[in-house]
Amino acid sequence: MTGVFSLTVMYGLLAGAVVGGGIALLVVAIRGWAPKPVAPGEAPADKAAEMMRFLSQRGSIAAVAGIAVIGLTRWAVLGIATALLVFTWDKLFGGASDERAAMKRVEALAGWTESLRDTIAGAVGLEQAIPASARAAAPALRTHLEALVDRLRARTPLPDALQHLADEINDASADIIIAALILNSRLRGPGLREVLGALAKSAREEVDMRQRVMAQRASTRRSVQIVVIVSVVVVLALAIFNRGFVKPYGTLLGQMVLLVVCALFGAGFWWLRSLSKVETPARFLVHSPELHAQRQEVLHR
Repeated sequence: MTGVFSLTVMYGLLAGAVVGGGIALLVVAIRGWAPKPVAPGEAPADKAAEMMRFLSQRGSIAAVAGIAVIGLTRWAVLGIATALLVFTWDKLFGGASDERAAMKRVEALAGWTESLRDTIAGAVGLEQAIPASARAAAPALRTHLEALVDRLRARTPLPDALQHLADEINDASADIIIAALILNSRLRGPGLREVLGALAKSAREEVDMRQRVMAQRASTRRSVQIVVIVSVVVVLALAIFNRGFVKPYGTLLGQMVLLVVCALFGAGFWWLRSLSKVETPARFLVHSPELHAQRQEVLHR
């Protein structure tokens, strides 16, 4: 009788959670959701489409995993925890692809800076050197440089075109290089080759540092993933093949204890993610429409 009562209470809690989630979604649908600020160079439609695609794919997989775990173990808490784990897997244990993309971008910046330096060495102006160096740029940077060349052909002023390039790349390392080019395009002073050489060397050193950090973090990330997978597999195996050993978790009190255990695991995973996250420096070459309008007003005076 106690087992039936606890099972009924568990299903009642699950039904309450589903009803509460439905009410929350209804409120969000009526009142709307405050949009997050879009990063420079990123279209809002592309961001929304990417988010919807992520929610549809990842959310479906998470829902199927949670329902499967509830069907196998009859533990609502473990099923919900499994669904949350699957849904947030990339945020908790991912990030390697973004790090590799950022490293390739910095490496492409270093190569383009060296190419630009060598092109300027042939007594070529900056306006002529940029299109020439864009042809041999790495794929991670070629699209942005081609857009820069198109703006220059459309008679966009070089400082404004470079500012657009910085907004599209959206990287602090690129801001340093582009800021030097903007200053040179306005002041037309000597020494640009030496500055570009020093910046290219600094970018190469940053790439080497990121490679060493990624190699160390990859082993830690794999270890954490193995621990998580082994823990989940062991719990599921005990719940399926040795129900008597984990029978206390089927009661209401057992579900509450399991909820605390899952919360502790989740807090530990989130803490590991925060420790492994690299804090990139903030950009300083940020385009401000108000500042640009003030600058144009001053120039017209």
